[in-house]
Amino acid sequence: MASSVFLLDLKGKPLIARDYRGDIPLSAIDRFMPLLQDREDEQGTSLPVMTENGVTYLHLREKDVYLVALTRKNANAMTLLQFLHHLAKVFTEYFKTLEEESIRDNFVIIYELLDEMMDYGVPQITEPKILKEYITQESHILEIMPRPPLAVTNAVSWRSEGITYRKNEVFLDVVESINMLVNPSGQVLSSDIQGAVKMKVYLSGMPELRLGLNDKVMFESTGRSAKGKAVEMEDIRFHQCVRLSKFESDRTISFIPPDGEFELMTYRLNTQLKPLIWCESVVESHRGRIEYMVKAKAQFKHRSTANNVEIIVPVAADADSPRFKSTIGSVKYVPERAAFVWRIKQFQGGKEALLRAHVGLPSIRDDDPERKPPISVKFEIPYFTTSGIQVRYLKIVEKSGYQALPWVRYITKNGDYQLRIPDAVSPSVSRLPPI
Repeated sequence: MASSVFLLDLKGKPLIARDYRGDIPLSAIDRFMPLLQDREDEQGTSLPVMTENGVTYLHLREKDVYLVALTRKNANAMTLLQFLHHLAKVFTEYFKTLEEESIRDNFVIIYELLDEMMDYGVPQITEPKILKEYITQESHILEIMPRPPLAVTNAVSWRSEGITYRKNEVFLDVVESINMLVNPSGQVLSSDIQGAVKMKVYLSGMPELRLGLNDKVMFESTGRSAKGKAVEMEDIRFHQCVRLSKFESDRTISFIPPDGEFELMTYRLNTQLKPLIWCESVVESHRGRIEYMVKAKAQFKHRSTANNVEIIVPVAADADSPRFKSTIGSVKYVPERAAFVWRIKQFQGGKEALLRAHVGLPSIRDDDPERKPPISVKFEIPYFTTSGIQVRYLKIVEKSGYQALPWVRYITKNGDYQLRIPDAVSPSVSRLPPI
């Protein structure tokens, strides 16, 4: 339960303030920025939840704006942080981008949205599509006040009645992001999979959908054996449309979906993975220059292909005179990122690629090895999942009995994917092939 919600600029100056309960003075927000800076100085990072003098500050940052909720109650911190995320999402839906300028240009509608989305500090309506039905950006002169849509007072507050489509379709994407940290010898130090099930729903009426996954817990609880691999998901988080009681009783994901695009669920798998794209690097330091050799290997099945691969290799901030040669793709020096970027449009599974780079160093210095950035890799592999998760069925039931087409797609992409660079060696003569 929030006492008040603020939108601040980067200096901590309030742009918007909404007091819901009156139990915390508005001047309490003046302590937020000093408190945040103190925490950053002490711990090197900002915490999303901070407490001082009995007041709890919960915040998130979007570009040049801080969204802050204040409370004196023993409130559920995750609920309020989730509300702030929904608030940012709604503002982005309305204004396309959430930044200081868009807030100053739309302060009237922001106050309207704050009044509808929270009542006496309790989150209420957070679906952008429903809010857009009766809170509009255009000014209308009406003799009769517009009534809020029925969805606001219905049990199903995220979907309006009377929706019709000529062609009824459902698109479901299973998107998995790989987080990984690998040391220079190829040993995986940490790895996990962050998954999301995203949907685009274009269905008439009030359909009920049932989604079945190869969930290990479901197979164990029902005593059935899985035909293929079963996956044990952790930290599952659902959209509000999912019937949690149904899921807890028999692990069935049953829901009446919102109209259009939304994220049905997220999950995590804490599992040991091998790198999908492995980069082996050799670094040689010579007087006035550094030479690199990077060998990239796609360590997944031959029938899969990684698209839009980017291998970002950090170099010294004052490097100059770059020269590159690669067996595939293109290489570009990006001085504002202090790195060169190796782009490979399509990288087939099982293939290898080689890059040679030479950069000049105009200054002589002793780099701190603790601050040497790792290689970062970006990629996207369609029709592929690392975890082995599968959609067993997607059933669509609507009282009118129409036929609908479900489409399912799997995508694996990088999350925080980093490969550490070995220490530079200093041979008298370069052992790397010439460029």
